[in-house]
Amino acid sequence: MTALDQIVAEIRACRACALPHEPRPIVWVHSNARILIAGQAPGRRVHESGIPWNDPSGNRLRDWLQMDRDAFYDRETIAVAAMGFCFPGTVKGADLPPRRECAPLWRPKLLPLLKNVRLTLLVGAYAQRYHLGAAVKRTLGETVAAWREYPANVMALPHPSWRNSTWLKRNPWFETDVLPELRRRVSSALR
Repeated sequence: MTALDQIVAEIRACRACALPHEPRPIVWVHSNARILIAGQAPGRRVHESGIPWNDPSGNRLRDWLQMDRDAFYDRETIAVAAMGFCFPGTVKGADLPPRRECAPLWRPKLLPLLKNVRLTLLVGAYAQRYHLGAAVKRTLGETVAAWREYPANVMALPHPSWRNSTWLKRNPWFETDVLPELRRRVSSALR
């Protein structure tokens, strides 16, 4: 068993958080992966299926990346390690934020083992704050708009949820400026 296999097994067995349901940590990694997608936490559908981004948000994300399901779910290409590995539950129909215990417990052990990652996609404010630290801007929109200020191996994105459809309409620069650069960087990382 490799060090990565060992950490993945430990993550999948993790019960560190008090959740309102049985934990089902979702981690999708391979030592050869070239792209890491760091999102918030699995939603209910992902929790039920055990497949990351297996929901309408995933459909939009794959559209942004111009990737079909087969390419997206090739573990040797795409790694998915959210800020929280378990579905945190909901309140008033909205997903709760990722549990605070998860990222500090697992990311320092997992990320160094993903040595072939050339591009990290920071999907949402939680991932952006964790990975960009003091370089994160005041709002998610400002952080995404500042994509040129960050290293070329990192790309900040809004969450592809339907809840962000209004934000996407109000910020057409995301589609005209950010998506072409995102697709260029994805293509470059996969070469």
